[in-house]
Amino acid sequence: MMRRLQWRLPSGLIRTRRLLAVAGLLGAGSFGLVTAQSTDLRITRFLEAAGLCHAGEACVMTEDKRKALEATIRTTEQWAPVPPKVQPDLGSASPSDAIILFDGRNLDAWVSTNDRGPARWRIKDGLLTVVKAVDNIETRQHFKNYQLHLEWRIPSGITGEGQGRGNSGLFLASTGPDDAGYEIQILDSWNNPTYVNGQAASLYKQAAPLVNASRPPGQWQSYDVVWTAPIFAADGALRSPAYVTLLHNGILVQNHTPLAGETVFMGKPFYVPYERAAVKLQAHRDPSAPISFRNIWIRELNGSP
Repeated sequence: MMRRLQWRLPSGLIRTRRLLAVAGLLGAGSFGLVTAQSTDLRITRFLEAAGLCHAGEACVMTEDKRKALEATIRTTEQWAPVPPKVQPDLGSASPSDAIILFDGRNLDAWVSTNDRGPARWRIKDGLLTVVKAVDNIETRQHFKNYQLHLEWRIPSGITGEGQGRGNSGLFLASTGPDDAGYEIQILDSWNNPTYVNGQAASLYKQAAPLVNASRPPGQWQSYDVVWTAPIFAADGALRSPAYVTLLHNGILVQNHTPLAGETVFMGKPFYVPYERAAVKLQAHRDPSAPISFRNIWIRELNGSP
């Protein structure tokens, strides 16, 4: 059996080992009384990396080197600004810093897209249901970069096929009347074949979802979106495209996907400069029964002036 040699380290080296262990760079018990086949070589490598010793030369820990090594380590630590505290959803409907867009009570946060009058969709039993005979609706408040949560449900008795089966849309930035903007498709895609860049969770006519995470009609579904708005130069030229990350029912289906421009039904997408925009919900005129929404909230992200 190999004998384990032990010795006690100088207090300065013990402090350095403790610092590295707390930082996760040495394992538990790696300071104080240690074995000969311990982590001394790792400390030597840290000293070399900090320029306090040279490779191939004997490297002896001194108090000055200990202080210099600790100072070097501290330069990689950021202590300010401290992120604000946000209480997550713990039985409530939204995080503590969310802007509530719909909580089942009223449509005060919304207007009709085309005439800017009151939103005229139907609220019953805490649910918001599309009224297809009237306009799309959009938020009164405009946003730039954000995180959005939305829940939607296809009626259990839905009929139709393809794009004519529970069609609606979530427009991440409404840039004009009707369907102008950037759309995530809402559709019954449980057992309803259609073109893949037009199924549920697609960036309509631009990007199919990574997987089909749809639930059957009659069950609630969720979209959780991170929207990174496009950036334009002073002359209107595009500096950075829009990006979308989307979780459909908790499953990643769009992973920081770039957009080629606004949603178009025919032709090539294009960008129109804007600063901030409303979030829009679509009253699609397909012949199937209207869908419903609930629990819609948004969090503006840092970098949204």
